[in-house]
Amino acid sequence: MSLGFALSFVISFAVAYATTPFVKALAFRIGAIDKPGEARRVHKKPTPLLGGLAIFYGFVVSILCLCRIDLGVRGMIFGALIIIITGIFDDIRPLHPVTKLVGQILAAVVLVLHGVIIERISMPTFIMSEGSLELGLFSIPITIIWVVAVTNAVNLIDGLDGLAAGVSSIASMTLLCIALIASEENIALITAALTGACFGFLPYNFNPAKIFMGDTGAMFLGFILSCVSIMGVFKAYAVISFFVPLIVLGLPLFDTGFVMLRRMKDHKPIMGADRGHLHHKLLDMGLTQKQTVGILYLISSLLGLSAIVLIGGDALRAMVLVAFIIVCITVTYFVITKKKD
Repeated sequence: MSLGFALSFVISFAVAYATTPFVKALAFRIGAIDKPGEARRVHKKPTPLLGGLAIFYGFVVSILCLCRIDLGVRGMIFGALIIIITGIFDDIRPLHPVTKLVGQILAAVVLVLHGVIIERISMPTFIMSEGSLELGLFSIPITIIWVVAVTNAVNLIDGLDGLAAGVSSIASMTLLCIALIASEENIALITAALTGACFGFLPYNFNPAKIFMGDTGAMFLGFILSCVSIMGVFKAYAVISFFVPLIVLGLPLFDTGFVMLRRMKDHKPIMGADRGHLHHKLLDMGLTQKQTVGILYLISSLLGLSAIVLIGGDALRAMVLVAFIIVCITVTYFVITKKKD
């Protein structure tokens, strides 16, 4: 069993690592290039996009070789294909935000049609005595909202070299640990494949990046993480079903939430782009890209550790740890925002 997880990682790593140079050449050939110019962009020279295609190749090859292709996994793959196609078009010629949203919703609907649905929200008994809240008719819209939200959250943090791929790797490794604890072999193979694909791409994406994953990769990673967070293992443990996905994906969700609130406050388009993300604020303080990415990796790792503590049954301790991390991030965000202003 352990050999299978290792093999899943190795296959996806090898395929992603080997195909990235070819994807880079393809990006130059079809004009999928990210050119500097906007204030929110921090790179200094034109850089090819489409790196997410290599991550996708590594992930899918590993999945097809080792995973049990049940109805849910099939839906995940079909939905991922829609996300990848949407991302490729966006990397070549930026799509209108509404067009991208339609693609994300379509992928989420495909997932729902294959039975991957949030049917109930389970919570620790010290919060809800019944143990869970049945969603009923709200199951489908809540599932679609969750998938679209996580997909966009990961996409929005993709602003520095190695950031989205690294944070997604940490989230995926956390989900892998949880799947192993829950003896969910298929989920463990999926998360091992996702982790391996990210690791295979990262050598090309660390600062200074030779290639960006683009929306093709960022939306794909967000979509797969959103899928895994509501499959298998998260229906097995009542105490973790609600909190663990929120904790594991806490950094991108937190950043996205603050950015959306700030844009609404400033009467700016919610789906627009600006230089208001947490990583931008850290750069504005004088930190380098590598220092900023390192800090955000650390935050993601602490959140992942909190999720694993929660799995161990000490829910109250995990909640206190998460609350402490959130307070620290919030205070830091407002301090650096005030300082910049």
